Amino acid sequence: MAERRVLIALGGNAILRHQDTGTAEEQFATVRRTCRQIREIIEDGYTVAITHGNGPQVGDILLKNELARDTLPPMPLDICGAESQGMIGYMLQQSLDRELSEAGLSIPVVTVLSQTLVRRDDPAFGNPAKPIGPYYTAMQASRLSEEKGWRMANETGRGYRRVVPSPEPVALVEADAIKTLVRLGTIVIACGGGGVPVVAGDAGLRGVEAVVDKDHTAALFAALIGADDLLILTDVEKVARNFGRPDQVDLDTLTIAEAEEYLRGGEFPPGTMRPKIEAAIRFVESGGKRTIITSLPRARDALAGLAGTILSL
Repeated sequence: MAERRVLIALGGNAILRHQDTGTAEEQFATVRRTCRQIREIIEDGYTVAITHGNGPQVGDILLKNELARDTLPPMPLDICGAESQGMIGYMLQQSLDRELSEAGLSIPVVTVLSQTLVRRDDPAFGNPAKPIGPYYTAMQASRLSEEKGWRMANETGRGYRRVVPSPEPVALVEADAIKTLVRLGTIVIACGGGGVPVVAGDAGLRGVEAVVDKDHTAALFAALIGADDLLILTDVEKVARNFGRPDQVDLDTLTIAEAEEYLRGGEFPPGTMRPKIEAAIRFVESGGKRTIITSLPRARDALAGLAGTILSL
């Protein structure tokens, strides 16, 4: 087959399974299985780049901050995001390099600690809505709100969580470095967790207490490197209408017009499938050939057109 470039956007279950406790050994084992599938995609003839989520890992880092608050100074959210990028990138980089070596493939793999530029006047800063970190009791939430100025939101039956802004990504700060590495044949792991959100000011870039949606950033990343396909891997094999209801309908294909109509009708809820559909539209509109949404076990089949939901013009 002719060379075809794909950006693989890994969901959380590709790094930490729901039933796991989160030990380093568990995460490495899961990442190794994931990298085995990525290696098979490379053997099929694809040129790949990789991005990933970081929600559980950042949640753990934030919880450690809170538990150690009387012993060690807590780190702000942007630094926690950078820390998670390094940790996950390290696991992916080492595991994929091992898989490639065992298959006799000599392809360099590198992780780029990535910053994502957002606008200081993004409306999201006035309406924090992205939940992060652990759950708290009402008393703990009140204390954190008073002491740290955190915005807290109640999730019925589960407790209170901190909510932060989720501004739109504007550009990738390390774009030139990423493009150069890709052009040289390097497998690049970048933009983990959507990238560390930063704003530009007179003194240069500054990190902000926010979270950029990883799928939205993935669309930027894929367009930047001229990917043919954006492969978004999640917990379900296909996008569905009326998800979880008796009248659920799995979708094999979607056009941009159909996807936009479903979004206007409130079909896909925020925080789950909606940002993936939005990212799919943005990538194809920017010149990509197709976005594929499926589960990790069906990734190869989906690239061959045998599984998943394919969004194209």
